[in-house]
Amino acid sequence: MAVLKKFRPRWWLNGRQSPQTESQANIALVPPINARYDLRPLTISQIDECWRLDQRCFVDGEAYSRDTFEYLLTAPESVSYRVVTQNSAMAGFVIGLLEPDHTGHITTVGIAPEHRRRRLASFLMERIEDGFRRRDVRIVRLEVRASNVSAQKLYLSLGYSVTQRLPKYYSNGGDGLLMIKSIG
Repeated sequence: MAVLKKFRPRWWLNGRQSPQTESQANIALVPPINARYDLRPLTISQIDECWRLDQRCFVDGEAYSRDTFEYLLTAPESVSYRVVTQNSAMAGFVIGLLEPDHTGHITTVGIAPEHRRRRLASFLMERIEDGFRRRDVRIVRLEVRASNVSAQKLYLSLGYSVTQRLPKYYSNGGDGLLMIKSIG
């Protein structure tokens, strides 16, 4: 698939990331500060890579099953993107669904631990909101673990508001927070 957009924040230097062998890709190496990322669609053909990354990003009770990813990536109402490194390894993803009432529901955002703190989650959130706008969505919602303060700070900085506490929302008993944003 064609690259939708090159992504390189202005504070990163020009440079190249050295290619990794398959065995090195399984080890969580810290990428260089000047790593470059591409935005691409996330489709069913990346299901295994996405599922494996999700398992690394989330604890038991938050991580999705492979069957859930299959549903999310094949649903006609799906809006999903991924960011990849120069060697095409997935560094992060976002998946959302257009609901019948034209609300956008961001179901999951995951960034590989070694690629965090590089504004990739913000970038993916902006892109999925753009994807929702193109489908006439005016309100976006998401759920976040009540104990995940860093994710909450990110969403608050992007204009989301906490509207409700969701007791025992996660299958492991953790509470969630419902957050909403108007994009209309």
